[in-house]
Order: sequence, then C-alpha cells, then structure tokens
Amino acid sequence: MPKVRTKDIVEKFNLELISGEEGINRPITMSDISRPGIEMAGYFEFYPAERIQLLGKTELSFFEMLSESERESRMDRLCTDITPAIIVTRDIEVPIELIEASERESVPVLRVGMKTTRFSSRLTNYLESMLAPTTAVHGVLVDVYGIGVLITGKSGVGKSETALELVKRGHRLVADDCVEIRQEDQDTLVGTSPDLIEHLLEIRGLGIINVMTLFGAGAVRSNKRITLVMNLEIWDAKKQYDRLGLDEEKMRIIDTDVPKLTIPVRPGRNLAVIIEVAAMNFRLKKMGVNAAQQFTERLSDVIEDGDHDEI
Repeated sequence: MPKVRTKDIVEKFNLELISGEEGINRPITMSDISRPGIEMAGYFEFYPAERIQLLGKTELSFFEMLSESERESRMDRLCTDITPAIIVTRDIEVPIELIEASERESVPVLRVGMKTTRFSSRLTNYLESMLAPTTAVHGVLVDVYGIGVLITGKSGVGKSETALELVKRGHRLVADDCVEIRQEDQDTLVGTSPDLIEHLLEIRGLGIINVMTLFGAGAVRSNKRITLVMNLEIWDAKKQYDRLGLDEEKMRIIDTDVPKLTIPVRPGRNLAVIIEVAAMNFRLKKMGVNAAQQFTERLSDVIEDGDHDEI
C-alpha cells in the first residue's frame, strides 16, 4: 500500500482541486519535485513524469507566449498516466489547455496560494518525512539529557525497568518494546512509538503502566533522534569488556551507523545512572572532551618520561 497518495497532500496543504479528480488516489513514490520549465520550451527527452509537477509564475508566463497548438501539445505531454499531480502556485489562473489535458489523462490539477519556492520547500519536507526508509527495532527509546538513547538487549535483561528508573529521574520515554525508526536524512534516524503502545511501559510482575498518566506529560515525548545505542547483556565472566572507553563500536540501522556501547548487567549495577553518565559523556565527546583519550595521552607521557629517566 502506498505511503502517500495525491489526496494526502490535498488534505495536508488544503489544496484546491481544479480538475482530474479521478486520479486523486494516485501514489506518490518520491519526494523530488519537478518545475517543468524546459518542458514548457518543448524538451521532453528526460521529463521526470513520476514526480509532482509544480507550475509557478515563471513557467506559466512563458507558457502564455506560446502559440495555441504549442500550448495544447505541451500540456498533453505534461499529463501522463504516472504523473501524481500538477500544482499551480500563487493562485494563478489555470490554463484551459491544462484542464482539458488533465481530464483526459485523469491527472489531478491542484492550486495553492503560496509562493512557488515556499510551497516547494514545505511539500518536499513533508514527502521526505513520509517516504523515508523505515524499520522497527526491539528495544526502548529514552530521551536522556537531550540524547536519544536506544536501549537494546535480549528479552528479560531489564530494558523496561531501566527505562522506568530513568523516567523517575526526570528523563522522557519515547517508546517501549518496539521502536519504529525512519531515516529522514543521510545520518538522521528518528524513533517513534507505534500508536497502539504509545506512552505504555511493560514491567514484568507489574504489568502495563501508562507513563504519561503516572508521571505527567513531561515524562513522555512523541519522537526523538537516535544518537546512541546502549546494548544490555548478562555479565559474562569469560568476556573481555572495554574498561577505558577507547573502542568505538557501531550499530548499523538502515543506512546509518550509530555509536554503540555494550553494558554488562549483573546484580548491584545501577543501569540508570550508567546510562545517564554515558549520555553526558557522549555529549562531552561531541564537544571535544574525551576522558579516555586524555588518560591514554597522559599515560603515554608518563611512560616516555620514565624511559628518559632510565637513560
């Protein structure tokens, strides 16, 4: 089922439907928008017919300079069976040739009062958000000090309990159990909760609780950019864990690599505090302050000084 249809943008931006109503359910498959200026001049060799076509003052003022036969020909070629919509901006009067061609091919012709550039920007942002690649991850997403922390791990390791403790400490829950993730940009992942379980948290032995009802609206948020992954795993005495923090592990989600930390879980470890510190330390690293790197450099200096003393 298509994510976006022409009728969705009609409702979203309150567009006026001029003609081609039969094609109102056409799918929109890409966020790119075309302004067919060169097509108005008659060059259709690389015409991107599958995109939304945007006609502004520039295109239509040139169109008025054409002969009657040229105007009919241009609009016939502009309207195809895969064109999702043709939108006229600035409330400009729609040419009769476009109306006639759109009715023949069932291409919706829409009109909006906004300026072309402004509307193009808003429509592109909307389509990029709606058509972004998506996936779902088993885990918990929490906003900790402004850092979107995705907590992962096997079932029963304590992800939800840790999230509950973080909420009690003033942080905000985004999603529990299932995190829906969309890639809005090359390196931007945004996580949300499925509508069915939004604001809900499952605690074994206690059941399902509504975080917003218990802790208030300030304890939840609808979405958050994911910038750090915390993987919880049962402590394995045979496994060597990073003790300095120099190892930079990554988790690939869709097409983006996200920094990942593996936290061993055993009785007595306060995971909520550890995640808080990890989030603050992550922010410091972004600001150029790397405690592990500074310690390593100091250690190297001490070793070099010791070597010089022996000489």
